[in-house]
Amino acid sequence: MIYFVSDVHIGIYKREIDKKREDVFLAFINKIKKDCEHLYIVGDLFDFWFEYKQVIPKYFYRTVAALHDLKAAGVEIDYVMGNHDFGHKDFFLKELGIEVHKDDIQPIIKGRKFYISHGDGKIKNDYAYNFIKKILRNRLSLWLYLKLHPDCGIRLASRSSRGSRKYSDKKNYGSKDNLELFAKEKIDEGFDFIVMGHSHQLKLIQYKQGVYCNLGEWINKPHFAVFDGANIKLVDLKQYINK
Repeated sequence: MIYFVSDVHIGIYKREIDKKREDVFLAFINKIKKDCEHLYIVGDLFDFWFEYKQVIPKYFYRTVAALHDLKAAGVEIDYVMGNHDFGHKDFFLKELGIEVHKDDIQPIIKGRKFYISHGDGKIKNDYAYNFIKKILRNRLSLWLYLKLHPDCGIRLASRSSRGSRKYSDKKNYGSKDNLELFAKEKIDEGFDFIVMGHSHQLKLIQYKQGVYCNLGEWINKPHFAVFDGANIKLVDLKQYINK
């Protein structure tokens, strides 16, 4: 089975509150070990991520350890960066064996053509967001972060992440958003499945010969997607954990 998850946003709340949300994600990781062949994290697993040469955010240690264990159990993992992932360097690849993709990916999964993207930057004429993205991922900005003490740099990264989230939350995607239009364009190009996140709106739409799946979010209505080689479906996390 192939699993897809996005927009968990671990670290969005104060630690005493957010730890319970992290516990749920850890339970999810532990449960999928039995049948997961490949896990695709489609951006924004953490509400912010910034790493230094010798330092990563300590609050995320348990999640990092769980991903390490999942990888060690033989599960392939790919991470597609989202708008809260501007601080990734090489920790995931070197220490966990997880490749982090800065751009969209187009894997062939069980013979079907997938297009996997977090979805940020896909909204046409969204000049303000694209400007913010360029600043946060700019080499000079990242270099300046690295010159700060890790405590200050991570705190600043967290604040930048909150600014990105507040801007995204104000966007009105409507019943037929630009991500859906983008997905349909990709299906017209010949892709079978389009998987995205970012909009925090669950969607599973059949279009011509393809399917657009938006993974939603884990803040209010946590879901994930599963592909069995023929079909993709959205699964309610609470029902999955409790069954």
